Amino acid sequence: MKHQEITVIDFGGQHCQLVARRIRDLNVYCQVIPYKKALDHIKENKPLGIILIGQAGKDLTDKHKLVIEELRKTKLPILAINYAIEEIIKNNGGKIESCQDLNDLVEIENTSKHNLLADINSPSKVWTSFFIKSSDLGPGYEIIQQTKDGDFVSALNEEKSLYLVQYHPELSTSENGTELIKNFLYNICKCQGDWTVKNFKEAQIQKIKDQVGDKKVLLALSGGVDSSVCAALISKAIGKNLTCVFVDTGLMRKNEGDEVEGFFKDQDLNFIRLDAEERFLGKLKGVTDPEKKRKIIGEEFIRVFEEVGRQVGSVDYLAQGTIYPDIIESGKEDDQVIKSHHNVGGLPDVIDFKDLVEPLKDLFKDEVRRLGEELEMPDYLVHRQPFPGPGLAVRVMGEITKERLDILREADYIFREEIALAGLDREISQYFAIITNIQTVGVKNDQRTYDYTLALRAVKTNDFMVADWVKIPFEVLEKVSTRITSEVNHINRVVYDISSKPPATIEWE
Repeated sequence: MKHQEITVIDFGGQHCQLVARRIRDLNVYCQVIPYKKALDHIKENKPLGIILIGQAGKDLTDKHKLVIEELRKTKLPILAINYAIEEIIKNNGGKIESCQDLNDLVEIENTSKHNLLADINSPSKVWTSFFIKSSDLGPGYEIIQQTKDGDFVSALNEEKSLYLVQYHPELSTSENGTELIKNFLYNICKCQGDWTVKNFKEAQIQKIKDQVGDKKVLLALSGGVDSSVCAALISKAIGKNLTCVFVDTGLMRKNEGDEVEGFFKDQDLNFIRLDAEERFLGKLKGVTDPEKKRKIIGEEFIRVFEEVGRQVGSVDYLAQGTIYPDIIESGKEDDQVIKSHHNVGGLPDVIDFKDLVEPLKDLFKDEVRRLGEELEMPDYLVHRQPFPGPGLAVRVMGEITKERLDILREADYIFREEIALAGLDREISQYFAIITNIQTVGVKNDQRTYDYTLALRAVKTNDFMVADWVKIPFEVLEKVSTRITSEVNHINRVVYDISSKPPATIEWE
């Protein structure tokens, strides 16, 4: 089944992924395409509309300008969010007074009853990062939203199907932002809203069958939400031709290896558990750089799977639970790498498999959970705490040793246990502990100590692209701190991370 599509053109930055998530929440299928591939993609896929977005205020190269000009020639409805507005105005004979970085909320009011603004209240406050003041937008434009000072915020040229918005409707801080995106999809592009997780499931099962045929697939199963849902989906398509390999790296949370095995060994698939703790810790000995840790773990994962693949025999495909945020943060096209994920940027250049099977690579975390529910997976597995591919390696600051891992495992278990006892486990998107490489003076049993500082992290997010720190009640934090410092050896201080994403990432490494 081919869905109606809206194509989001990525000119750099990460806001395009938030736009994509809003579109999918409105039951419209979309793809985010790098600007270099945009024209070929549009010609092949024939979308109903285009959204241009990128890093606001970014200098336009000749290549950018050429792509924008060719996109205009398609006659498809184009919604330009911040980025490329300046170029569109200039190409239409308009004049720009000035441009400025703003990064602030701006109060705006509607000046039109156009259907792009249907059900949008006025006045409203919106978030903008880049603002153009213009005395002349060029012929054919109607200003439909403006500031109290009369500066244009949103404008349109219906003859040329151009819609310009000088704020970020995809951000929750912009009032009525979702309504504007919905109006563009349904009122302007005439989308039908035919994309659902159920449809995605059926399409992916068929896609996996077409890709794999009767060949064998090896899945890197971590036991986390992503790889578990991936296993359930692929098994629906190819059954016993799927072999799930759980590599116990020694970087798992307390009791996690046994929990993973307990669930999957009785499922209708081939399950293998490998004890590779000594192997991984040996490779990581003395390594402190976060990117090197991830690269080493990614390399070693692949080598382990290659060895298992040769033992299983005739394995052509490697499957992974890669999801959209993994790809985004590992960098693509002109973007900067934020951090390499072991199942994306951490892959070695040469792998001993015919191809990769990554059926979840277009989904955000909440969509993966909904897919798990659609696949009738148990609730405790679908809503398991997110866990990074490299495991606790990215939660141990500095050198990784078994001793430090064991300290972290005990402290993290206490934190998660108390959060659940407080009834906060389903309200917080992700929560975990980090053992820092900072040691401080303390007192225990009337004796001076010089032990580790432990950090606690808890965030609330819908898409894991942006996240807010959670205001856990002080009495809960107090109980967690007291238990950890009294029950776990070599920790004498507990701190709480109150940083949002951005500027911080969710993980510390």
